[in-house]
Amino acid sequence: MSNKRKRREALVYHSKPEPGKIKVIPSKNYRSQTDLALAYSPGVAYPCLEIDKNPDDVYKYTSKSNLVAVISNGTAVLGLGDIGPLASKPVMEGKGLLFKIFADIDVFDIEVDSSDIDEFVNTVKNIAPTFGGINLEDIKAPEAFEIERRLVEELDIPVMHDDQHGTAIISGAALINAVELAAKKIGDVKMVICGAGAAAISCAKMYRALGVKKKNIMMFDSKGLIHVKRENLSREKKMFSSQNVHIGSLEEAIKGSDVFIGLSKANMMTKEMLLSMNNDPIVFAMANPDPEIDYKVAKRTRDDIIMATGRSDHPNQVNNVLGFPFIFRGALDVRATKINEEMKMAAVYALAELAKEQVPEYVNIIYKEKKLSFGKDYIIPKPFDPRLISTIPLRVAKAAMDSGVANNPIENWEKYERTLESRKGDDNKIIRLLRAKAKLNPKKIIYTEADRLDVLKAAQIVYEDGIGIPILMGRNERIKKLMIEIDFNHDLKIIDLSLEKSKKLIRKYAKLFFKEREIKGKAITLSQSEKLLRRRDYFASMLVKIGEADALISGYSRSYPEVVKPILKVIGKAEGVRKIAATNLMLTSKGPIFLADTSININPKYNDLAYIALMTSSTAKMFGYNPVIAMLSYSNFGSSNHPMANKVERAVKFLNRIKPELVIDGPIQSDFALNKMMLKNKFDDSKLGNQKVNILVFPNLDAANITYKVIKELDGAKSIGPIMMGMDKPVHVLQLKASVEEIVNMSAIAVVDAQSRKE
Repeated sequence: MSNKRKRREALVYHSKPEPGKIKVIPSKNYRSQTDLALAYSPGVAYPCLEIDKNPDDVYKYTSKSNLVAVISNGTAVLGLGDIGPLASKPVMEGKGLLFKIFADIDVFDIEVDSSDIDEFVNTVKNIAPTFGGINLEDIKAPEAFEIERRLVEELDIPVMHDDQHGTAIISGAALINAVELAAKKIGDVKMVICGAGAAAISCAKMYRALGVKKKNIMMFDSKGLIHVKRENLSREKKMFSSQNVHIGSLEEAIKGSDVFIGLSKANMMTKEMLLSMNNDPIVFAMANPDPEIDYKVAKRTRDDIIMATGRSDHPNQVNNVLGFPFIFRGALDVRATKINEEMKMAAVYALAELAKEQVPEYVNIIYKEKKLSFGKDYIIPKPFDPRLISTIPLRVAKAAMDSGVANNPIENWEKYERTLESRKGDDNKIIRLLRAKAKLNPKKIIYTEADRLDVLKAAQIVYEDGIGIPILMGRNERIKKLMIEIDFNHDLKIIDLSLEKSKKLIRKYAKLFFKEREIKGKAITLSQSEKLLRRRDYFASMLVKIGEADALISGYSRSYPEVVKPILKVIGKAEGVRKIAATNLMLTSKGPIFLADTSININPKYNDLAYIALMTSSTAKMFGYNPVIAMLSYSNFGSSNHPMANKVERAVKFLNRIKPELVIDGPIQSDFALNKMMLKNKFDDSKLGNQKVNILVFPNLDAANITYKVIKELDGAKSIGPIMMGMDKPVHVLQLKASVEEIVNMSAIAVVDAQSRKE
């Protein structure tokens, strides 16, 4: 991807469809006058008075308990330097996004226009009552040390400067495991630290706390080794001044060392330096974007090396997102007055131990690994490991309680763990898993409307992200023109049925289609076959049928029935399938749920309804869910004798007979299906019990289609689908004017579908 395109995409991402990356949304009802009277005047007075009587009630009646301020003055932004508070705002919003998606913590980003320590500290102190915690970000050293120290001392809420402690915590966990793998003792290792900024100082403190001896640490800044005879050293640097005044260079210091810590800039370490280290050298080259020594160079130079970087494209990424969301989560949940050393250390050991446990298959798929396991290339967990949210906060919370800084101790740990589990964000997980699965074995996808800009954009993402291999169908000139406009510079197959060279292929496939129709007793003339094969959906379907393409995506600009008809004629149903159907996976605010049949069957009979439920259950399993199915009706469990309710009841009885192991019940109204408490109170003998329903099967197309579109618009739910079920080949039809993201997701489904059929 060119830098020009990267820049364009980044700017569009931050500006469209609305500027920025985070927003505030109401957490209470606000639709009636009664709601508004409770939310504001006069109802709001009552919690105000309660808080006035008991200040701790602010956690009971407001969002303070889950609200963190990400605060910066923009003096040390990423690798961009002192660009000021205004220019730092996109980074702070990004930090807010990470807090939310990884730990379900709400954030206000605050940019302070001051580099004066006193002014900055006073500003933060004055706004602190709003927040449950303070995350300091991108503040230059040495001011960052003093700012954090004062705020920790003077505030009664958790304060952490992530640039300091995040890297220290993550690399500390990695160091524990690396030393173990190298069969060394942490108290004996000789360590060289290249860099002496906020992160380096904090890392050095952490390593000492883990057992590295001060006499064995040599720290270098831009002027050379920090030693006892150096003048004008800051208080922080003096803490790590070495007695080795005779050491003149980094090269000299590294010779015979066990550990190299890089927090400086690219290419500070040479191959010769690496070769001079002891056996099983530990190298954490964490400069971004380019490490102190190139990863591939280092691995070629020493096959016994244990290496970590700050990059995601190499093993052992030291990524702060492994720490700060989960540390704050634990601190907030017990209302800790600070984030102390005990809590940081708890996070360190929790991360180190987690790396030794069996890795979930989901993580292997996401990172395209056959089997991640504890070893030189896996010494710390991966950022998208779903276990982080249920592991790190729990340990941090316990450490806060044990060290006496928790104002709201946890009493029921099992309940707390379940609460943490519920914060995982399954919607993002599903999309990541889907795309990651596709990348494991990309398939050829034919797009019938590639001369439409959004379809072509989606095909570009599919190709460049490694999800699939697009075959582009449409007007050749139009496609090539659009490819230039969007910087899509790849030599992909383009099929334009209007060109002279396509006539031979049309005739070839028309003959095959003609013969097949003849065999099936549905004969048409050869000329009729040729006429049909000039249409994109017929031609594309033939490509999939004969194996020249693995999957088909169509339907962007035409009605669903119009697209489905030719696909059915050419490809048809899979063996044993009564009727094809479609399901939509809705990623709602309350979790993922499958809706069926959303696109095909207008008024299915009871046995068709039963098979729709079975096909949807198989689809849910493909996504990693254990099906829990509610067969919906306007009535509950026989309360009506109307034929519409009766057919649902018959479908449930039929499924109970042929698939007794299936968790299914009905007919049931949608609110009872989705509200476990309502169901338990009224129908406590239901098979759905306390389980969370994840499949809703509707009695007819009207109900299903209307519902999924209402949910999509009112809830803001993402929709994956309609997912075609029961076809003989992987073909998927888009909703009219589907978004680029929706097309990409459908493409991933098509690839995964194709993979499953060839396994």
